[in-house]
Amino acid sequence: MASTRSAETLAQQLLDAQVAHHLARLTGEDAAAEVAAVVEELLSAAERHPIAEVVDAEALHDVVGRVLREVPPSAAVSGLVEMATELLLDGPATPHLLGDLADRDQVERLIDALLELHPLLEQRLDRLAAAPSVGVVASRFMGRIVGEVVEANKAVAGKVPGLGSLVNLGTGAATRLVGAADKQLDGLLGDTLGKGGGLAVRRLNRILLETLRDPATREALLQVWDLAAAGRVDGIQDPEARTRISGVVDAAHAVVLTATASEQATALGHAVVDAFLDRFGGYTAAELLEQLDLRREDLVADAVRLAPPVLAALHDSGDLDRILRARLAPFYASPEVAALLADG
Repeated sequence: MASTRSAETLAQQLLDAQVAHHLARLTGEDAAAEVAAVVEELLSAAERHPIAEVVDAEALHDVVGRVLREVPPSAAVSGLVEMATELLLDGPATPHLLGDLADRDQVERLIDALLELHPLLEQRLDRLAAAPSVGVVASRFMGRIVGEVVEANKAVAGKVPGLGSLVNLGTGAATRLVGAADKQLDGLLGDTLGKGGGLAVRRLNRILLETLRDPATREALLQVWDLAAAGRVDGIQDPEARTRISGVVDAAHAVVLTATASEQATALGHAVVDAFLDRFGGYTAAELLEQLDLRREDLVADAVRLAPPVLAALHDSGDLDRILRARLAPFYASPEVAALLADG
């Protein structure tokens, strides 16, 4: 029977040997094969268990809620937003045409789909009539449009002998009634601002919707794309424009931070988790990967490319040895192992 001292020594020797064994397999010539084997084993195991059996919906709810509350306001995300903004403003290293990013027929289908949204847009625009401030803006806009039309007619009529004075007489009365100037318009609306503003909003909505329904609008949008597609994508160099765009991004980021931390965003996250499990919970992880067009051999190849350099860096720093030893040492220091070695 081995002494307690010899049992402890043997346990330490076994620990050292096992750590060295794993280090050799994870960082030596067999590292790529070891990583590939681990990934293959994980994928094989994933083929036998539906997602719903191995995923706890309540745990996912907690994870999603915590991510929505803590990740968006983190320093890393702020840095990523700043980095992405800078990259977009700088533009690509090699300038290219916007038309290289999408085919014209794809843009055409997108425009058709957007124009088909006009019934939904009509419902949403009608709600704007209840907003007093929107009514004020719409009323002033309509007044200015009328004023521009009147001035244009006066300019044309002034070139016709005898017609200019007649038009001036009529437009003078019309101006007092319609209120082309802001002060006149405000006086015209008076206490009936809400009613007049709502009417102006509805008129603007009708003009917008009729414009969307007009077949010429589709052709005009496609022509706009054709002009834009011929333009170069090379970033924005003007400092003032960059500052303003960055300000918009910062403001939008602040809105996102508040929105993602809200109870409503958490509830939406939970709903997404539940919907995902309802739809894909019966799939195994391997089947879901197939649905995502992620091939098994590609995943293994990616792991083989990515993992060995990471393991090598950990080995060079001594961290891999420390991690393995910390995981294995409690086993060899356990009373059960000590008793087995003592009996031996």
